[in-house]
Amino acid sequence: MSSTMYATHGKVSVAGAELHYQVQGTGPVLLVSQSGEGDADRTVDLVPLLADAYTVVTYDRRGLSRSRLDEPERGATLAEHADDVAHLLAAVTDEPALMLGCSFGAVVGLHAALRHPGRIRTLVAHEPVAPCLLPAEERRHHERELTGIQDLYRREGLRAALPEIARVLGIDPSGKDAEPGLTPQPFDDRRVANFDRFIRHEFSALLDDTLEPARLAGLAAAGTVVVPAAGLTTPPTVFDLRCAEALAELTGNALRRLPGGHNGNTSHPRAYAARLRDILADSVG
Repeated sequence: MSSTMYATHGKVSVAGAELHYQVQGTGPVLLVSQSGEGDADRTVDLVPLLADAYTVVTYDRRGLSRSRLDEPERGATLAEHADDVAHLLAAVTDEPALMLGCSFGAVVGLHAALRHPGRIRTLVAHEPVAPCLLPAEERRHHERELTGIQDLYRREGLRAALPEIARVLGIDPSGKDAEPGLTPQPFDDRRVANFDRFIRHEFSALLDDTLEPARLAGLAAAGTVVVPAAGLTTPPTVFDLRCAEALAELTGNALRRLPGGHNGNTSHPRAYAARLRDILADSVG
């Protein structure tokens, strides 16, 4: 690994795709698996606040931004996303890595930990969008919500779908509570294309999720500490918080609260980085 604090870029070939990734910092490897439509640049304000203590790796999931697909219109399973994580980590380190998974990225992290034992030392799973963690009736309700957003998007487009995504996930789109001086992340063509893939394909991956919740209790014995996490301001009724609570029950690990809400890693990067450092230190201490 490079010891420079400046970001470097790389590519790694995986089955059916080529992934773009970025590396910044020095120290133990910390992989950030982004939420939603997020690519490697989504946590542009968070990464520098961690790079003095960690080698922070971010990446574009297959099909997003600079990650090339052999079949652009094909979706991906969560198992494929998990295998991508394993290949990416193998390209940057020989040691078990730390991982921050946010929302969809947290679900990817859970699959990666189960499919590739020993590859991830600690997984901070921030509000995993994983209906499969919930009781059957609640799971069906939230799966219908995801299907409804897909249908709305197909009928009326992104402008109509975004408020419903915010409602379902408990996101405050106003940004009034955000820290000052954040890097703007406008809805440019690349981000719009990423949202299209997220809603059309990643929602389907969640609906078809094969995760077996009972297996999560054995992750500690397999070498991975799972730290369930949620935003301090995430409304108590939304299902991503319920999923984090369910993950805490399954793993026996306390739910940790971090500054901000569902997207606290982007809305409150300074406070989030400080809290994340504490959580990682506790998990490996």
